[in-house]
Amino acid sequence: MEKIILFAPLVGAIIAGFGWRQIGEKGAMYVTTGLLFLACLLSWIVFLNLGQDTQHLPILRWIESGALSTDWSIRMDRLTAIMLIVVTSVSSLVHLYSFGYMDHDPAWKDGESYKPRFFAYLSFFTFAMLMLVTSDNLVQMFFGWEGVGVASYLLIGFYYRKPSANAAAIKAFVVNRVGDFGFALGIFGLFYLTDSIRFDDVFAAAPTLAETQLHFLWTEWNAANLLAFLLFVGAMGKSAQLLLHTWLPDAMEGPTPVSALIHAATMVTAGVFLVCRMSPLMEYAPEAMGFVTFLGATTAFFAATVGLVQNDIKRVIAYSTCSQLGYMFVAAGVGVYSVAMFHLFTHAFFKAMLFLGAGSVIHAMHHEQDMRNYGGLRKKIPYTFWAMMIGTLAITGVGIPLTYYGFAGFLSKDAVIESAWAGTGGGYAFWMLLIAAMFTSFYSWRLMFLTFYGEPRGDKHTHDHAHESPMVMLIPLGILALGAVFSGMIWYKSFFGSDADVNKFFGIQSHYSETVKDGHSDDEHGSDDHGDDHAAKDDHGGEHTGHVAPTGAIFMAPNNHVLHDAHYAPKWVKVSPFVAMLIGFVMAMWFYIWNPEMPKRWAEAQRPLYLFLLNKWYFDEIYDAIFVRPAQALGRFLWKRGDENTIDGTINGVAMGIIPFFTRLAGRAQSGYIFTYALAMVLGIVVLITWMTFSGGAY
Repeated sequence: MEKIILFAPLVGAIIAGFGWRQIGEKGAMYVTTGLLFLACLLSWIVFLNLGQDTQHLPILRWIESGALSTDWSIRMDRLTAIMLIVVTSVSSLVHLYSFGYMDHDPAWKDGESYKPRFFAYLSFFTFAMLMLVTSDNLVQMFFGWEGVGVASYLLIGFYYRKPSANAAAIKAFVVNRVGDFGFALGIFGLFYLTDSIRFDDVFAAAPTLAETQLHFLWTEWNAANLLAFLLFVGAMGKSAQLLLHTWLPDAMEGPTPVSALIHAATMVTAGVFLVCRMSPLMEYAPEAMGFVTFLGATTAFFAATVGLVQNDIKRVIAYSTCSQLGYMFVAAGVGVYSVAMFHLFTHAFFKAMLFLGAGSVIHAMHHEQDMRNYGGLRKKIPYTFWAMMIGTLAITGVGIPLTYYGFAGFLSKDAVIESAWAGTGGGYAFWMLLIAAMFTSFYSWRLMFLTFYGEPRGDKHTHDHAHESPMVMLIPLGILALGAVFSGMIWYKSFFGSDADVNKFFGIQSHYSETVKDGHSDDEHGSDDHGDDHAAKDDHGGEHTGHVAPTGAIFMAPNNHVLHDAHYAPKWVKVSPFVAMLIGFVMAMWFYIWNPEMPKRWAEAQRPLYLFLLNKWYFDEIYDAIFVRPAQALGRFLWKRGDENTIDGTINGVAMGIIPFFTRLAGRAQSGYIFTYALAMVLGIVVLITWMTFSGGAY
């Protein structure tokens, strides 16, 4: 079953890419989509029936070289199962949605067979992502990692006639290579120190790495911290964290289904998956995890500020993705990997729905993407409106405070913020996430109000002819809406319940007693009214300081009490995300419903700040000045001075003079007359005798 899940998208990609002429365009679309739905169905069966034990399913022997053994096999545990349903569910719905969205794509000439290529790219991307999440060793993961990069390059640059799409594809590819270089160094370092790249071997060696010093860049480093940091650099690139985030908004140049597939649940979450997969190493690298927490919180705040002023509907959602990924990294950084996966899980549903809903709006508005040209669309496209409303309620965090009832984003985001409070003592990460939650609410409701409320703006003809999307595009929205509403409530306890619940779900060996001081059991975390410091102890009643072998899909060290402590956060901490959401909602109402002239006045009054946010903190301009222009200048120098002057001017110039001279001389020697050759022979004998005479060779 697991092998069918892995290879079904690859088979579909091959058939659609190379055999579509035999089965036709529709045949290619049906084959790829049908195989994805098959993989999705089997993934849910695996997820719902998976036990606690980790399974290793061999496929074939791959690379054998000395101690290096990279057998291709499937690692099946709870982490893998979560990613399987996330990837295949979103991908299958994106395939179905693309039937309608790509049907009358105006960017292509009539009669051009671009649909099989598009569906083949989608399926190949899905296979590469499944290769990544099912990997049993780091080389296999890197293979899938780079496969995802290639597929994203093809999909982002799918409109290859557009220069902006080509530039965006190249930018995504290059920026990700920066992160991938760090990932590769981390793999090299792990193999150098552990003599293996198999996950089980690396995890078993993690305590030893924590006590090992590694000489790197002319200084000594703690091996665990250095290697964890290098692996996280790779995650920074794929998951668009601050400094390596600039490719993400430009990737909106691809078709909207691509945005939903890449930026909602698959490629951008690969970095979060990597950190959670490597939790046995990360737990022994506190400095590296502190950096993960700091950068995740900063990214969440940065992207939320930029999202406040963006006008392209897809770019608003793209920066929202960047911000939500920051939340996931904060949860992983403080050591609550189950909560990071919880937000990854719920985020997949509501963010995919928001992207596909935005695509439905764009489809209705004849591919207009500027929200300033929308307005009053809720009566024109009511089904899309309600889908987007559900997605907005989910991402902003609407629910009943202090309960387990609410939209998916309400439960998972609150879990992240409570974990940040417990892991950092209510420090930097907690407050950055809280502010980001308020900004998220503002720009999400801003998107809704500008798009669906108020008077129609922009081209009147476009508004008059706006229409609801076909059913093939609305069905995926309805299915994703179910996930956005119910996924958090159904699986809340599995990801953020008591220690026993989480341990059982992920197969973790328990390090906590079931009862803590003050008489509170783990199952009472939802009703604790005291906010005391309930420090968890190990089974011996004290802090555990020894090394424990990693067990389960994730690993939490015995002295990692953050998950436990998060349940006893004060009430004000638990309620604060809801309050932040309300503040953002009221501000959006004030700006875009009650007083629509206010945004313009604020933008004019705070012009420098507005331009700073509109230009994305000027990261692109800074990188252009520091990296792009010097690289272009070096290229021009090598071209003009090296190629034209040195090679063409000097070397080629000399060659053009000397070689023809000797060629003509040799040509004259080949006269065809016997006396010419006889003269040459006589002269040769004279030279030979003369040389032997003077050199003494004649004696």
